Amino acid sequence: MFWKILGIIVLVWIAFAVLGAVIKGLFWVAVAAAIVLGLYWLVKAITSGENRDLTKL
Repeated sequence: MFWKILGIIVLVWIAFAVLGAVIKGLFWVAVAAAIVLGLYWLVKAITSGENRDLTKL
């Protein structure tokens, strides 16, 4: 029973470590994507005439 509980704790610990590394690595990708999307919407809003529907990419 002890080894089963210890194994579960180790697996959860490894899962959190991997998840943390993935989130840390993808954070700047998400920031860059948000900036590019914001710039695209800004350019679209400035250059469009009457059609100001920003939800359509």
